[in-house]
Amino acid sequence: MRSRYSAFVLDLTNYLRDTWHPSTRPTDIEPSPPGLKWLGLTVKRHEIQDATHATVEFVARSRWQGKGERLHETSRFVLEDGRWFYVDGDIHDR
Repeated sequence: MRSRYSAFVLDLTNYLRDTWHPSTRPTDIEPSPPGLKWLGLTVKRHEIQDATHATVEFVARSRWQGKGERLHETSRFVLEDGRWFYVDGDIHDR
């Protein structure tokens, strides 16, 4: 999760694509809009469901156009060929 957050901060769209599971990966991953500033990541919890499935609950904070934003999500990951892939996530309401 931390590496994907860092990739968002640095606009490393190729890394985001490579770590997104092919079954749910979007065709195009757009870079962050100009002026978006990532402010921090807090991992609230992580759980291993079994040998190949895990979840991570996090809050990512950003500022865009003078307004603070907060993304609170529980993400699902799957382990394939020794690599963890982001599958999807549930966004929590504020």
